[in-house]
Amino acid sequence: MSATAQTTGDAPGHIPVRTFDYVIVGGGTAGSVIASRLAEDPALTVAVIEGGPSDIDRPEVLTLRRWLGLLGGELDYDYPTTEQPMGNSHIRHSRAKVLGGCSSHNTLIAFKPLPGDWDEWAEAGARGWDAAAMDPYFDRLRNNIVPVAEWDRNAIARDFVTAAEAATGVPRVEGFNKAPFHEGAGFFDLAYHPENNKRSSASVAYLHPHMESGDRPNLTLMLNTWAHRLRVEDTPEGKRATGVHVRREDGGEEFAAAAREVVLCAGAVDTPRLLLHSGIGPRGDLEALGIDVVHDLPGVGENLLDHPESVIVWETDGPIPENSAMDSDAGLFVRRDDSGRGPDLMFHFYQIPFTDNPERIGYQRPAHGVSMTPNIPKPRSRGRLYLTSADPAVKPALDFRYFTDADGYDARTLVDGIRIAREIAATEPLAGWLTREVCPGPEITGDEELSAYARSVAHTVYHPAGTCRMGAPDDGLAVVDPDLRVRGLAGVRIADASVFPTMPAVNPMIGVLMVGEKCAELLAQVPDDPSLTDVPVEGTTR
Repeated sequence: MSATAQTTGDAPGHIPVRTFDYVIVGGGTAGSVIASRLAEDPALTVAVIEGGPSDIDRPEVLTLRRWLGLLGGELDYDYPTTEQPMGNSHIRHSRAKVLGGCSSHNTLIAFKPLPGDWDEWAEAGARGWDAAAMDPYFDRLRNNIVPVAEWDRNAIARDFVTAAEAATGVPRVEGFNKAPFHEGAGFFDLAYHPENNKRSSASVAYLHPHMESGDRPNLTLMLNTWAHRLRVEDTPEGKRATGVHVRREDGGEEFAAAAREVVLCAGAVDTPRLLLHSGIGPRGDLEALGIDVVHDLPGVGENLLDHPESVIVWETDGPIPENSAMDSDAGLFVRRDDSGRGPDLMFHFYQIPFTDNPERIGYQRPAHGVSMTPNIPKPRSRGRLYLTSADPAVKPALDFRYFTDADGYDARTLVDGIRIAREIAATEPLAGWLTREVCPGPEITGDEELSAYARSVAHTVYHPAGTCRMGAPDDGLAVVDPDLRVRGLAGVRIADASVFPTMPAVNPMIGVLMVGEKCAELLAQVPDDPSLTDVPVEGTTR
């Protein structure tokens, strides 16, 4: 197969066509991995369609500690949440519009998923995704994953770790990726370069070396380019995705044809969004919006997952020392249920007063302060993503259905978290820094009051997942099989957080990178098929 991408000029009534072996939609966390790995073979041509710009020479992106300034800015798709009767309806879900995706936008907390997380996937029908099978992919990652450097370990964060260890009885952990854990307090591992606080994002680790050296002429980055529709052709063998219709920044249209496969890596929001606008999804929903049904696939958009968390804030007796990697460098894991596979309560410790949502309901931000954020590692509520318009420019609806699980587990977890956070705050050496509890305030003590507060100020850790979940052949709501192939369609796979059957107990970025590594391997195992070199680009468009 030729290493040169083929270009055909404009034909009357048609758009320009460029043909590649692989077309990857999304140059984010998994897409960067897959593109780099596939392009290692000089006989293959690979295109990456990325809606945002490059992150090279953008210090506001590449400097890890500047992550908060990216939220809601020009590099954020900024998706709202639908009305949440049991929670906070004002949550905004940041999704990065820049090369590297959310690994160019987040805090780069780096946890290898725990064995129980992978085994849970395998038990849910994701054959070959158990812990033993997945563990080797972590060692392949190119990111610089290291513990928070000593010079970035803020004094108050150090005292939080000591107080958390004393108050809860959990062990101190130095290097959460050294061995599986059930609980522990310590500084996180981060994917960064401590010497200059530079991100070791997916783009930095997997794409920048090629962009700077030019050693991958077979890799084409189509930046500031929006993929708005998959093309699906009827072939003698059945329906096949043959490429992607894209729109450039200048408004021009192109068709990126895939001689081998299209790989969707646009994330848990934009991958199902693209499928739905391409007529791939629940028949009834598509017909109601006037979208032609190309492939009835009921699970697209279902099983929307997240890691919701609440916040408790204290005022400190003065300014906090300035040194930090990204202002949330340490945390705590607790296992309340000893029969569980892993932690069931997590805390990030913020060296800032994180009061955006409390301020909305009347609390005031202290001049100096810290926060603990009780987080639900294994939430039981499930939501749904769906379209409200056939216009691809209209954002989809994200209904996370926060705190709607039947037994109230999610809400109860946050109440337990606030009580544990107060115990830690009352324990030295952290207690010596704190002057008062700002919110919810020491007068809020009852379970119902604490629950109402916790849910009303709840926010996200920006971990949407699950909307194109992986499953067994008999799972009617599974969108992809264990080889990441979209069910009932040839020529297209999905590799991003949307394929998660369940939520890992830890921050999921490393899991997404590992999904990318595994997808690249799966693609490399497909034998070369000469019949796929001539892609139909003027056939019936569905």
